[in-house]
Amino acid sequence: MKTFLPKVNEIEHKWYLIDATDKVLGRLSTTIAVLLRGKNKRIFTHFFDMGDFVVVINSEKVKLTGSKPDNKFYKRYSGYPSGQNITSFKKMMEKDPRKVIYHSVNGMLPKNKLRKKMMKRLKIYIGKEHLHQAQNPELIS
Repeated sequence: MKTFLPKVNEIEHKWYLIDATDKVLGRLSTTIAVLLRGKNKRIFTHFFDMGDFVVVINSEKVKLTGSKPDNKFYKRYSGYPSGQNITSFKKMMEKDPRKVIYHSVNGMLPKNKLRKKMMKRLKIYIGKEHLHQAQNPELIS
């Protein structure tokens, strides 16, 4: 019995629309990561770029549970002495709420050459308006 391998021209990339209103960040991110990776397809192959396009609207309305909004911090380090920057979740939501979802989904994808391609298919918007009505994205609740 042979193992089935899809051909690159056989892979279809669908469009999905997700409304982030009152969704918990971690659960929303896992749903997005599965769609971007293509694990929801029956012909999933881990070394092919099989994922779909995901459009997220209302990114400013995502929430965290418990005391995490007060205790969650994002750290960056430039590589220079005293080059560490720490930003709180609340400040990040005020500045650009799209980065919160982007950072969360980026951490859930595999750390290989395909991650950059997968992340390019993630479109995050503040508010209900998005630029992808022509693609007729399928709404996921």
